[in-house]
Formats: sequence, structure tokens, C-alpha cells
Amino acid sequence: MQAAPNVLDTLNSVLTSELTSINRYFLHARMYRNWGFENLNNVSYKKSIKDMKQADEIIERILMLGGLPNLQKLEALQIGEHAEEMLACDLKFQNQQITQLKAAIATCESVQDYVSRLMLSDILEYEEEYLDWLETQQQLISTTGIQNYLQSQMAEGE
Repeated sequence: MQAAPNVLDTLNSVLTSELTSINRYFLHARMYRNWGFENLNNVSYKKSIKDMKQADEIIERILMLGGLPNLQKLEALQIGEHAEEMLACDLKFQNQQITQLKAAIATCESVQDYVSRLMLSDILEYEEEYLDWLETQQQLISTTGIQNYLQSQMAEGE
């Protein structure tokens, strides 16, 4: 099955974002764990694994459409030096990723690739939920203060 070239380019662009996200959140998880923030570690680790599964779906779709997935390209990770900065970097990244996914969905819609559109819509739904979680963390930091927030992240649980 052959896809329109712009769909393959679009899917590879989303793949680049997902591969970057895997590395970003995996590193964050390990940094949080090292600092004793078990809840943040668990959330970031699960995000990294979810992104790996999403990348796998995209790879499979690109291959099925007769394309070649580009796994060599990554974006800059933009890792913070402390938890608050890391969450702020994640918030910025998520907003960029959501904008990219919406454009990718529109591209797939324009060439009537409804299967790719559905796959990307499912990814978008998850990314929007994660964005909501990040915004909630920002609100908690604003409301309770960074020290109280970080203390609450030391115990396991979500």
C-alpha cells in the first residue's frame, strides 16, 4: 500500500517527536528517582513506555504504507536542572507536540488516510491528558509552593 509522500513525511515527523519524548521522559524518570521523587519517577517512566508503544505504532504504519521510518533523528531534549524546571520544559514540549499532532491529523484527513488519522487522534488524546496532568502539577506548585509539592512527590502513588 502506497501513501501520499506528505503523509509519510508527516508520520516521520511525529515519529521524531515520539522518539525524543521517549528519551526525555526516561531521563526525567531516572533523575526524579535519584532525587527521591518516586511519584514523579513513576509518572515519567510510564510516559516514556507509552511513547515507545506509540512510536512502535507509527513505525508499523510507515512500513505498511511503503515508507522507511527514520529512527536516527531526534530533537533537543531540553532537560531542566531541577524538578520545577523539568516540569516547565515538559509543558512546553507537550504543547508543541499537540500542535504538531493536530497538523498531522489535518494532513491525513486532507488525503483521506483515515487509518493514520485515527492512530494520530488516539495519540493526541493521550498527549492532551498528559498536558492536563502537567498543568495540574504547575497549579499545585503555584498553590502549595515548590517545597510542599516536592515533599508530596516523595511517596509512591499518582
